[in-house]
Amino acid sequence: MALFKPKFITFDCYGTLINFDMAGAAARCFANRVAPDEMNAFTTDFARYRLDEVLGAWKPYYDVVSNALQRTCKKWGIACDKADSDFIYTDCATWGPHPDVPAGLAKVAKEFPLVLLTNSMKDLIPHHVPRLGAPIHLTITAEEVGAYKPQMKGFEYMLDKLNCGPEEILHVSSSLRYDLMTAHDLGITHKAWVNRGHEPGNPAYGYTEINDIGGLPAVVGL
Repeated sequence: MALFKPKFITFDCYGTLINFDMAGAAARCFANRVAPDEMNAFTTDFARYRLDEVLGAWKPYYDVVSNALQRTCKKWGIACDKADSDFIYTDCATWGPHPDVPAGLAKVAKEFPLVLLTNSMKDLIPHHVPRLGAPIHLTITAEEVGAYKPQMKGFEYMLDKLNCGPEEILHVSSSLRYDLMTAHDLGITHKAWVNRGHEPGNPAYGYTEINDIGGLPAVVGL
């Protein structure tokens, strides 16, 4: 991997670069309705329902959040309303990068164009890109594609936009389920898994593991 010089380094944004604090937002919103010792299980269910929501036809990300929240609350027997969805979705715009991101990105950006393929909206992602601390060559949202990862359509759309093959990029993500499994299935041979503890790894998917974005320059020989 250290000898590979990709035409582009492509990234998942939320969770990988931006500290995706959906669990924290839900915990703050439901602090008076869910016991502290049960909150982790509640927010885990919320995450699982969000994944299920993005597997179907495209819908605005607000609806992904709202539908997943309603399904979670139904399972838990907890009341929720539009104000809860509003609170959590509004919180999204406040999130910043993981501490390791600006310096790590800035270093690789000197040599490679950086691309974001993100499960975001056109009105939400502008809150986050300026906080990354490095120039972004291209940002592709799920809204633009009309599909969310882990569906293949976004990756195919990105490769078409970049006019390159799957073997010519390095894709970087902290999620196997949203990104790296799909990248593997599409023949994206060069992958980096940022192990932020979101989910277990599986080396069968053929990635280089790094602890944070500070480890990315070494992957491309910098």
